[in-house]
Amino acid sequence: MPDLAPSPPRHRLVVLTSLTVWGARVAWLAAAVLGGRAVGAALADRSGPVQVAGTAGAWLGWAFGAMALAVPSVATLTVARAVVPAALAVTVATVIFGADVDDVLALGLPALLASVLVAAAETGRTYMQASAYGDERRFGLRPPLGYLAATVTTWLVWVTAVITAWLAWPARAWWLAAATTLLAVAATMTLPRRWHQLSRRWLVFVPAGMVVHDPVVLSDSLLLTRAGIRRIAANEIGPGAVAGLDLTGPTPGLAIEITLDEPVTAVLARRPSERHGRTASGSTVLVSPTRPGAVLTEAARRGVGG
Repeated sequence: MPDLAPSPPRHRLVVLTSLTVWGARVAWLAAAVLGGRAVGAALADRSGPVQVAGTAGAWLGWAFGAMALAVPSVATLTVARAVVPAALAVTVATVIFGADVDDVLALGLPALLASVLVAAAETGRTYMQASAYGDERRFGLRPPLGYLAATVTTWLVWVTAVITAWLAWPARAWWLAAATTLLAVAATMTLPRRWHQLSRRWLVFVPAGMVVHDPVVLSDSLLLTRAGIRRIAANEIGPGAVAGLDLTGPTPGLAIEITLDEPVTAVLARRPSERHGRTASGSTVLVSPTRPGAVLTEAARRGVGG
């Protein structure tokens, strides 16, 4: 087992979390204040309807992002992580439309900072914990690589279709507008539900023990009772990793290995080719929290696993 450095004290984690959350909010505000010139410069040579639509769309997108950042919850985490990076796509559009380098940087740099901070594990944990019930401590799980790749790809298609359709109608590019609108509507109706699954993946400490809540990997949440947990430790996933009930996705990197007194059975999420989810059993459970050290610290605080 690899050694894991002790997690910072809770007050330091609170400070770090506040910095990421408020940093994302401030950066998002800066993207609107400083980046407005880039949008205006990119639209300067376009027709009046395109200018109005482009400016209105930019402010509408910023408002959606601001509202999501202002109200922490699991749902708004998904909205923020979908909308805030769209400012990077707008930045690319301003480059294509001929905005000056200085104006592009004024939009792109705070948009990039806001996107990085919104994606940070500390930000995710704050928004996940805001929807917790009672004595729960939620810790987000790293996304499976395959699911993450599909999410990023579909998001790129969605954001491109939305921006193109929004500008194509006032530009009277009818065929392009119709095609991208159909794509944008279909994507908006189907994709956010899949993206939201990533926001609903967490390892939870509850008074009865621990719960693995992961709709991407599991069909039903898995409860690990406090009395049945023998040991909790860090374990590197990969060749030589301890065999057990692997609920990591899979995703590489440092995982948490939960050793149990008796095997447990989990119902895995149903694959497209399956009618029902498969079952898997093991006396060792592997999960991949975004901050393994914080999980070990919380386990020690609660006296779980030793």
